[in-house]
Amino acid sequence: MAKSSIGLEENVASLLCYLLGWISGLIFLLLERDNKTVKFHAIQSLVTFLGLHVISIILAFIPFLGWAVASLISILAIVLWIFMMVKAYQGEKIKLPIAGEIAEKHSA
Repeated sequence: MAKSSIGLEENVASLLCYLLGWISGLIFLLLERDNKTVKFHAIQSLVTFLGLHVISIILAFIPFLGWAVASLISILAIVLWIFMMVKAYQGEKIKLPIAGEIAEKHSA
């Protein structure tokens, strides 16, 4: 398995891109210089989880229905978060809609 430019195995660095959601995505995007796979996961994590975070905040201002939808998004985000960490650790590159396209474009 390849190493990242910060000295971690590629699959470990890819998993860590998702560990703290968009925050760890941003950290790895700033730190990783060479490894395109790690950059892909960092960008995808940043775009996906920052987007979901912003949407949840906006929905939280809408009484009842907004809260319900924001709660549902939060539950789905947790499931997606765990799934993406597992797949990244296994060395699989799952490309999510929209975020995956952006990540692929900017990590190349």
